[in-house]
Amino acid sequence: MMTGDSNMTSIVQRIARQALLTFRSPPRVGEEAGKSFLENRSQLKSLMTEVRAADLKIVPRRADNNVSPPLRGPPVTYMHICETDQFSMGVFLLKSGASIPLHDHPGMHGILKVMYGKVRISCFDRLERQGGTPAAPPLPPAQKGALRRSLLRSTEVYTEESGPCVLSPDRDNLHQIDAVDGPTAFMDILAPPYDPDDGRDCHYYKVLTEAEVKNTEQKEVWLVEISQPPEFWCGGEPYPGPEVCL
Repeated sequence: MMTGDSNMTSIVQRIARQALLTFRSPPRVGEEAGKSFLENRSQLKSLMTEVRAADLKIVPRRADNNVSPPLRGPPVTYMHICETDQFSMGVFLLKSGASIPLHDHPGMHGILKVMYGKVRISCFDRLERQGGTPAAPPLPPAQKGALRRSLLRSTEVYTEESGPCVLSPDRDNLHQIDAVDGPTAFMDILAPPYDPDDGRDCHYYKVLTEAEVKNTEQKEVWLVEISQPPEFWCGGEPYPGPEVCL
């Protein structure tokens, strides 16, 4: 009797295989997602719902409030797991009080799953310029082209017991991620990976003002593109978990 593949293969290997299948031909900006893509993405979300820090051999870290002066080093680190032309997969680890600033994922899909701790994720959509758009806030002429009208769609707290947070080229494509009540880590899949040479560079933003919106909990906001904030940078560290082969 043959043992099933699911019993022989690590959860992270199965996630990588499903990501490769899901993102072979994903819908692009403005395209409607087909049935096959949605079914494959649903299976990927189910697998990511199952994964835990122990599966990646990651030990949850604790805030050390007794260290004086505070430990130096990057506020965020990244463990690279694997990357293909279709997707990248890794783990971001945030120190207590750290944030990944508001940023975008041009033409990209993404799935994020908390491994330990808590994160607060604020998700935004870009809004097309339309008639009746609220007046833009005053800015120096050189910054006018950096303004983006957007919609704050949600702000939610995720833990390891939460399902994955999903983004697409058209929905929740901009987000800010804040560590809540201590250190935290999350697995992250981006498809396709960032590639400045192919128009997928990461851009950072700052919320300027809230536009007036009635009869909705969502808020229209004006964002302005900014340089990478000086208090944010990301270091690297080795991934200790099971090897992934694709």
